[in-house]
Amino acid sequence: MSTKINYLKIFCLCAITAFLAACSGGSKNNDQDTPIYVKDTNALNILISQYANNIEQIWGSKEVLIAGPKDYVQYSDDLQTRVHINFVSGKLTIETLSDDPINQLKSAIVTTLLMSEPEDIIKQSQSSYDVKKEPFLYKQILDETGQPIRWEWRAVHFAQYVIDNQLKIRLSGNKQISYVTLNLVANHVNERAHKFLPLVRESAAQYHLDERLILAIMEVESNFNPFAVSRSDALGLMQVQQHTAGRDLYSRWGKRGEPTRAFLLDPRNNINMGSAYLALIRDGYLAGINNPISMRYAIITSYNGGAGSVLRTFSDDRKKAVDVINSLTPEQVYKKLTSSHASQESRNYLIKVNRILTQ
Repeated sequence: MSTKINYLKIFCLCAITAFLAACSGGSKNNDQDTPIYVKDTNALNILISQYANNIEQIWGSKEVLIAGPKDYVQYSDDLQTRVHINFVSGKLTIETLSDDPINQLKSAIVTTLLMSEPEDIIKQSQSSYDVKKEPFLYKQILDETGQPIRWEWRAVHFAQYVIDNQLKIRLSGNKQISYVTLNLVANHVNERAHKFLPLVRESAAQYHLDERLILAIMEVESNFNPFAVSRSDALGLMQVQQHTAGRDLYSRWGKRGEPTRAFLLDPRNNINMGSAYLALIRDGYLAGINNPISMRYAIITSYNGGAGSVLRTFSDDRKKAVDVINSLTPEQVYKKLTSSHASQESRNYLIKVNRILTQ
């Protein structure tokens, strides 16, 4: 391992691995498995194991932490320092094994507070932050005076305050870990959702979707974490997969291949493709379902486990399945999907998304 790990390499490794957080099923956004996707998943699992082994050697077997759909994890300083944002609990933890913990933690605090969103992965990897844009965590973390952190001078001042007042030390095996923990604001989920609302409204209008549906799916998939990745290699806010939904949409749009990882980690592209896939499910795979509420239940479940599995819940014959759905009330369709769908994950997924929609 080199004495200085390139930021781009670390970011890419973090971006493609996720196994500590709950992740989507391997068949997500697709109705059938194919050998090529299985091979891709195997390669990803190998890379996860290799990367996790490097972390384990440095931090210890009980300290392996890698990014997930609702967890941002970034390593630096030869893997000696790491940042972890849990977008469910709303906690930011920065830890280091460095012999110079004060400077390493202070630098990591400033960089994290000022980091931008992943509109361009390569560009972001070449600089710590973009001063022309509001930081990703703007208004999600306030300084000691209750002010949002927009500029470097305030971030540096707050970092010093945190070091002076909140620095802690813990032991893990024979390793001493220096760390600080910051709380995101109470309404941090809404703050992140608000950042992406214009993009959601744009896609909702383009694909004739309820913007609340897009937002609910984003919340369940990633808790509005634009850096989100999963072990099935689903990416971004709406957890779109390159090889399934991405390839399918590219084909229908007359494009060859599939979207790149950087493309899907751009919030605008991710929301657009996730919304386009919802429309494809509605207008293509589930065409013929008449009741809009029944259709909504079927779309939500399909987004997680595939339209084929939704239809098979009612009949092995597609046309008959649609007829059966049309013969039932929306309440009966919901009950059937949440009790008889083959996947427990998909059953729970519908319950979670629908609960948000009906709040």
